[in-house]
Amino acid sequence: MTHSALRAFLTKGLASTLLLLAGCTEVTPSFVADARPQRLSEWNLFDLNTQRLQPLPIVEVVKPANPLFTDYAHKLRTLWMPEGTQATLVNDEIDYPVGTVLSKTFYYPVDDAGNVIRVADQGAREINLADSRLIETRVLVRQEAGWDALPYVWNEEETEAFLRVAGASRPLTMVTAASPETPATQFAYFVPNENQCSGCHTTEHPDGGMHPLGAIASQLTASSHSASGEFQPQIETLVARGWLDRAPQGPALDSYEDTSLPIGQRALAYLNMQCGHCHNPDGAADTSGLVLTGRHKTAVSMGVCKPPVAAGGGAGDLQYGIVPGDPRIVRSFITESPLPNRTK
Repeated sequence: MTHSALRAFLTKGLASTLLLLAGCTEVTPSFVADARPQRLSEWNLFDLNTQRLQPLPIVEVVKPANPLFTDYAHKLRTLWMPEGTQATLVNDEIDYPVGTVLSKTFYYPVDDAGNVIRVADQGAREINLADSRLIETRVLVRQEAGWDALPYVWNEEETEAFLRVAGASRPLTMVTAASPETPATQFAYFVPNENQCSGCHTTEHPDGGMHPLGAIASQLTASSHSASGEFQPQIETLVARGWLDRAPQGPALDSYEDTSLPIGQRALAYLNMQCGHCHNPDGAADTSGLVLTGRHKTAVSMGVCKPPVAAGGGAGDLQYGIVPGDPRIVRSFITESPLPNRTK
């Protein structure tokens, strides 16, 4: 057993013993207006006293219909609202009450050598720390003045995550589960700073406020296994808990993970989540003329035969973003990285 593993074992063992001695005191999440806790544990979202990272029973695990891609990281997303509060549906969008806390924990499965593994994320409801590496947990909290974003970075012992407003980086080595003969890839995983969080979550520039991207009505129409094991739309789960006044009308959102859909629909669903927060008529990338919200059906607005007017030298020698029948795509869609298919 390595020194860090031994330390983690002893730390968690002591914490578990103290918890037993303390009795069966119920722990619930906490919200303090305008507070910026230095430790993730101060939010009381998770049970940190076991070999698994488990959301408390009162915390709801959620998964959007179209997950954001982040260097093949797996994610555990949670939602909690203070007792006695309720979100309301306004113009088919969820208006969360003050005190709402959203979290997203980024982690990787690891092999015996400590390498992170590239493998599909099946959407776990808890994280087994014995075969996973925790990287960061991002917290989005609804304050009176609007949403506040707080990035927390996990320590090596995986016993606590600490607020790092300037972000952080972690060197990782990735292997591919489906192709063991593929050479390992070394890369730096970057935890965003506060301003970068705001850059994506502010969908109306320059004066709009931050908003959730995944925990929105359209994304939560997707079905998921609830804590009781039922497979049902997450919106219905929130209504049943009394956390949402009513469900939106209309069909569920297309998911890019749904292989039964035509490839064009899946592509639009993917681009909507990955790029639509900037590539919309009011977003930071509005000058590009490339609209990827999924609601604009004009071909040129979606990049078909559209010159890359705001890409500068990033467009290379390509005259158009997308040309039917040509698999090449303008480089403004791609972030340079040692990882294939990388985006933020």
